[in-house]
Amino acid sequence: MPIHQPQQLTGVRPDRTGVQQAEAALVEHYPRLVRLAYVVLPPALGRHRRVLAAHALVQRALPPAGSRVRGPRVPAQSRRPDAPAGAEPAPGAGRDRGPSGAAYAWMRLRVLRAALAHERRPRWWPGRLPAPAALRPTVPVVWGLRLFPRAGGVDELTLDRALSAVPGPVRAAFALELLEGLDERAARALLAEAEVVDPADALRRAARLGRPDRAGAQAMLRSGEFDPCTVQTRPSDLLRRRHRVRAVAVAAALCVVAGGLAVAVEEGARGGGEDRSPAGVFAPVLDPAELMRTAAERWADTSRVDFTAWPARGGRTDDDGLLGRALRAWAGPPDSVRVSTTPGTVAVPPAQPPRLLFAGEVDGAAVVLFHDGGVRVVRYAEPLSGSGGAALDFARTDDADVTTGAAVVVSRTGDSARFLLAPWIDGTTTRDLLAPDTPGKPLEVGPDGITAAVDRPAAGGGCDSWPVLQLRSSERIVENHAFLLTDLGDLAPAHLTYTPKPGRGAPARQPREATSTDALLAWARTACSLRTLSGSGVRAVNNWAFAEQKLPEGGASADWLCTRADTWRGPGRVLVQFLGPAASPTDPAAVVADRDDTALCSRFGQHVLAGTHWKAASGRWYVLAAGSRAVTRIEASGAVRGAAGGPTFAVRAPRDADVELTASLREGGTLTAVR
Repeated sequence: MPIHQPQQLTGVRPDRTGVQQAEAALVEHYPRLVRLAYVVLPPALGRHRRVLAAHALVQRALPPAGSRVRGPRVPAQSRRPDAPAGAEPAPGAGRDRGPSGAAYAWMRLRVLRAALAHERRPRWWPGRLPAPAALRPTVPVVWGLRLFPRAGGVDELTLDRALSAVPGPVRAAFALELLEGLDERAARALLAEAEVVDPADALRRAARLGRPDRAGAQAMLRSGEFDPCTVQTRPSDLLRRRHRVRAVAVAAALCVVAGGLAVAVEEGARGGGEDRSPAGVFAPVLDPAELMRTAAERWADTSRVDFTAWPARGGRTDDDGLLGRALRAWAGPPDSVRVSTTPGTVAVPPAQPPRLLFAGEVDGAAVVLFHDGGVRVVRYAEPLSGSGGAALDFARTDDADVTTGAAVVVSRTGDSARFLLAPWIDGTTTRDLLAPDTPGKPLEVGPDGITAAVDRPAAGGGCDSWPVLQLRSSERIVENHAFLLTDLGDLAPAHLTYTPKPGRGAPARQPREATSTDALLAWARTACSLRTLSGSGVRAVNNWAFAEQKLPEGGASADWLCTRADTWRGPGRVLVQFLGPAASPTDPAAVVADRDDTALCSRFGQHVLAGTHWKAASGRWYVLAAGSRAVTRIEASGAVRGAAGGPTFAVRAPRDADVELTASLREGGTLTAVR
C-alpha cells in the first residue's frame, strides 16, 4: 500500500498572493463551503440563524492580506472507496496538488474550525449559555425577513433530527465523508487538525448515521433541505416592525439627550465589575409579544396532531410580566432558579419565538409551559407567595403524536400530580394497574384543561398500587381510541402499550393500546418494574408477550414478556420477564435479563431468546428457555447439554448450572440468549 505524505499548501506563499489564491478557492467553491458549515453548525440555532451563520463563517474564513498561510495536514486520496466510478474527487483531495486544490483544503479547515467553535465552550463559560463564537455579530445581516432552505420530505427531516441529536464533531465527520468524499483516514486527519478531541469516536458515531442507506443519506445531504445558498424568504411580524420604526425614532431622540449620562453610567459599571447578561442577544426571541399562539380549533383541522396543535390556555396568557420572566429565565437562568433536564435534552435558549401552551396559577404557583417548535417542552414555575425560588424544567418531545403529545405534567405536590391535557382528549379516567379487574374512575378536568390531582406511583419502598391515566381521543380525529399514560417523573408521561402473544401461522403482531384484558393482566404483574425507569426520559413502554411455554411436571403454562422502554432521545432499555404460575394476578414477574442501549424487542430487533432457572413443585430445578416466533430450535451447552425443536426448551439442571443458550432462526442465522 503506498504511503501518502501529508498534503501541504504548496504554492501559497505567506503574502498577498497566498490570500488571493485562498479567495479564489472560496469564490469558486463558496456553495460547497457554506453547505459544509450549515451541516456542522448546531441545529439548535434555528434554520434562519444557521443560514446566516454559515455564510458568515465562510466569509470570515478568508484571512487578511499578508497573513501567514499554513496548509492542513490531510492525506491525499483520489476518492472514497465506496464512491461511484467516475465520481469527481473533492476539491483539495487526491491528485489535485496545485495551488487551487491546496487553497480549498486550507479554507475548508478554517471553515470547519469556525463551525465547530459554535459548540465549544471554555471551561469557565456558563454551561447553559451559547458558546462565545455564537455571540459574534452575524454578517450578512438581514432585516425584516426570515430565511430558510427549501423544505425536503420526511426522510430529510428525519436526517436533520438525527443530526441534531449528535455533537458537532459527529456532524463534521458525517459531512466530510458524505459531502466531501473523504475516506476514514483523511477525515480523521482533518478532524484532528480542526482540534476535535477524539476523531476516531466521531467517525464511529457518524458511521451509524444514515444507515442502512448511506447513498440515500448522501443524496439527502446534497438536497435543497441542506442548501443554505438556495433559500426561501418570509416576512417577520409586519405590524410590530411598523411600531418599532416609531419607537426607534423616539428612542434616538432620548439617546441623544441621555448620552452623557449613559457614558458616566458605563464608566461606573466598568469600575464596579458589572455582571452582564447575554439575554440581550436574544431580545427579539424573548419578547412575550412574539410568542406563537395556535388557534383553539387547529387540532381538529391538521394532520400534525402534536404539541404544535395545542392552543394557549390558562388565566395568565396575557400577563407579559410573567411571560417575560419565564423567557428571561430560559435565556439565562440566575442561580436562584432550579434547572432540571431529562436525559438528552439541551437547556439552550430558544432559536426562535416559542409557542405558548399554558400560563396560569396551579397549586400556589404561577406556571408557564412553552414548546420550542422542535424537540422540547419547557416548564417555568414561580411561587405566588413566600421566598422560594423559581423552577425551570426541560423535556424532549420530538415526534410526539396523539398519545405521547396528549398530556404534560403542570404541577407536582407531595404524592400527586396535575396534568395539562391536549385539546383532543374527550374522556379522562384513572385506574390502578395492580387492580386489573377494577374499572377506571372518572377524573375531573377544568375548563383550562388541567386535571384534578392524580396519585403518583410510589418512588420507593413497597409497590401496592400503580396509578395511570386512561384517556380517550376525540372522535373528530380517531374513533374508539383509549390509551394509558403513566407518570415516570418527567414532564411528559410515558405511553403504555401491549403486543399480544404470537398466533399460529399469523403474521407478527404489532403493539396496540394496553386497555384489553390480556394487556391489563400482563401489566398487573410487570408494573412495579417501571420504578427503575423513573426520570430517564422514557417516551413509551411496550410489553411484548413473545412466547408461551408449557412447564415440566404438570403442564402449567408460563408467559415470557419483553418490556421495552423507548426514550425520547432514541436508545432503549429492555427487561425480559418470566411470568410463571402465580397465586395472585399481581404477583411480580421475575426479571431474567436487563439490557441498556439496545434495539432488542423493537421493529429493528425482532428476534429474542432468553432463559432462566425454575423450580418445580417437586423441588427439581430446570433450565427453561423461550424464543420469539422465528426461533425453530434451541440448544444448551456448558454444565448441561440438550436441544429441542421449536421456540421453547426445558431441561433438568442444578440450581446454579452455568448454561449457554443458542437458537436457530427460520430464515437462517443464530441467536444467543439475552442476559
